[in-house]
Amino acid sequence: MPEYIYLIHPFRDGFFTNPIPEEEAAVEEHFQHLKKATEDGIVRLAGLCLDQTFGLVVFRAENDQAAQAFMFADPSVKANVMMAELHLFRVSLPGH
Repeated sequence: MPEYIYLIHPFRDGFFTNPIPEEEAAVEEHFQHLKKATEDGIVRLAGLCLDQTFGLVVFRAENDQAAQAFMFADPSVKANVMMAELHLFRVSLPGH
């Protein structure tokens, strides 16, 4: 099954330092969504850069359309808290 990566960036300056309640709620839903997708074997890796510039999700999908659907189903993307950018990806050296 193909692998994909999507990068997410906050729309608003100050998102990390001074989030509003709607952003906090969307990010909590985002985390729970990815946690379940990880448990279901879809997400291989997800995380946030500590310099607070972007996050990323490495995941598996049947095809480009399914990958787009998964990315756009992310609660932080659906709530327009984060903008997302999708790329076909290959994990060459998986870790433990």
